[in-house]
Amino acid sequence: MNEKTIRKLIHLVEESDIESLEIRRWFRTVKITKRHSNNHNGSSSGAAPKLVDLPIATERPAEPAVERVPSAPPSNLIEIKAPMVGTLYKAPSPGAPPFVKVNQTIAPGDVLCIIEAMKLMNEIEAEQGGRIVKILVEDAHPVEFGQPLFLLDPAG
Repeated sequence: MNEKTIRKLIHLVEESDIESLEIRRWFRTVKITKRHSNNHNGSSSGAAPKLVDLPIATERPAEPAVERVPSAPPSNLIEIKAPMVGTLYKAPSPGAPPFVKVNQTIAPGDVLCIIEAMKLMNEIEAEQGGRIVKILVEDAHPVEFGQPLFLLDPAG
């Protein structure tokens, strides 16, 4: 989140009845809270909000939700890897069925998932046919270039 956006959020908190605003993006949290000072009649008045930048790492589970795969798949399986960095989506839209499921047979050119990179949705297509043995990533999570996404059994 850039400084201009944070300043707009601070202004929003200052000008409204909002006491606290918390926004989570990627692995960071920005929390804006109004400071209250007691005046002589005992009521509190809103003052300049306080900005706190907290890492989310402490809130993440000890074990990742995605099952870790050995560094090399069994010899008969092929890893389908991410061709770019971005956010992976398993379905064309929220609530829609996923492009592929475990044990589904695919053909070359079938869409496996979408990777969003720089606000562009990139369909990732199968280069060869086979059967999806395992899906290695969670929906709507960031992926790195070369990260294994699926295990494919080319024998089907």
